[in-house]
Amino acid sequence: MAENWLFINSGPKSPSYNMALDEALLDLHSRGEIPPVIRFYEWNPPTLSIGYFQEAEKAVDLDRVREQGLGFVRRPTGGRAVLHDRELTYSVIVSESHPDMPATVTEAYRVISAGLLQGFRNVGLEAELAVPAGEEEKEALRKPKSAVCFDAPSWYELVVGGRKAAGSAQTRQKGVILQHGAIPVGLDLDKLVSVFRFSSEDKRREMKRKLEGKAVSIEGLLGRPVPVAECVEAFREGFREGLGINLSDFNPTPEQEELVARLEREKYASDLWNFKK
Repeated sequence: MAENWLFINSGPKSPSYNMALDEALLDLHSRGEIPPVIRFYEWNPPTLSIGYFQEAEKAVDLDRVREQGLGFVRRPTGGRAVLHDRELTYSVIVSESHPDMPATVTEAYRVISAGLLQGFRNVGLEAELAVPAGEEEKEALRKPKSAVCFDAPSWYELVVGGRKAAGSAQTRQKGVILQHGAIPVGLDLDKLVSVFRFSSEDKRREMKRKLEGKAVSIEGLLGRPVPVAECVEAFREGFREGLGINLSDFNPTPEQEELVARLEREKYASDLWNFKK
């Protein structure tokens, strides 16, 4: 009998709300109030998120972020900066003690990636898991040179034709795994490189050329416009098949939304949190 998980499709939300709801779901699951959750969401406005350990001023050009009317938020997870524009974002909230979840971060990535792999198949793409071949590649994953997430795949992230097609990050708190990640539907590389700091415009152009060979979107691969709704359907079914679970639609209760609002107000909408490093 397949286990029942919750499914939330939040649609386009503010950066602070998106991060607050992910953390609220982690809290609720840690207290045993809800089963595991798969959540999909988008970003309004398009947003630059940075990893928990990144230094905001060092990682990105905040003036350019403001000039373009982009949102900005620090994630509770690690990893590098991501520009969330035309994408489907997913999050998975599940206990560390779940019988199907390995103890290590990288192996948990592998298990959760089964849902992403199937989702890509459902849109007509054959993705595979990135696994570094030699010591040099492994060392490159441990010490990334760039602040840009889609510069290179990490362990067990999704690649299509050798180019990174989804980026993920994970945290473990209160006995719960929170993994969330970006699945680019479309990719505007000019906008992406515009928000990062480079020592010269030549370096910026060099990074754009590099990304053209290393990052890719669903639309870029399929060669046609792809509605986000099509991706929602494909990846929802992908997680259901890939993880062997049932998914029940769920909307947070007013009390649960109060928890989200408090986390948003006290943390993710706060400069103290977003610019603390």
